[in-house]
Amino acid sequence: MSVDDRYFDGLFAGNDDPWAFRERWYEQRKRAITLAALPRRHYRAIFEPGCANGELSAELAKRCDRLLCCDTAAAAVTLARTRLSLFEHAEVRQCRLPQEWPSGQFDLIVLSELGYYLDAEDLTGLIEHASQALTADGQLLACHWRPAIEGCPLNARQVHDLIHEHLPLPRVVLHQEADFLLELFSREPRSVAKLEGLR
Repeated sequence: MSVDDRYFDGLFAGNDDPWAFRERWYEQRKRAITLAALPRRHYRAIFEPGCANGELSAELAKRCDRLLCCDTAAAAVTLARTRLSLFEHAEVRQCRLPQEWPSGQFDLIVLSELGYYLDAEDLTGLIEHASQALTADGQLLACHWRPAIEGCPLNARQVHDLIHEHLPLPRVVLHQEADFLLELFSREPRSVAKLEGLR
């Protein structure tokens, strides 16, 4: 069973940064690696489900023409809206995924620290929605904490195995270390250098 909304509501009760995204060097470094892993300098439309308080969202907003974020926790949505208030092209919605997947097409979908909160059935549904929502040159980035998290139905390896199974796209970026696993899949499989005409 996927983690209940009450879990996330409890995390944000009286705490505007429950994972210490702003303070911990681990989070700052992982955010920098995530952004550096994106093969394109700029995207037309990015979707970031599970945006929490919007720390990564604010960096993604600088890399696109349109940013859609969502979270299941009302407090997180309020915090993310405040964090993104300077970006007119950014929108934050409250919704539960995969059931309330938004309409529209995106050339980047970012699944950052989200997949293991879903059970295998819900995660498979989310991956299938994502596949259908990607543009003809679309990309999906997945980044997850590797150690098991108490109360979560899946771990990072299981999440990424399901992505490999249900997302029919080549992987173009792999970053793996003791703490987290990051992969990027793309409908445009050519490397950054090849796209710039280098051999």
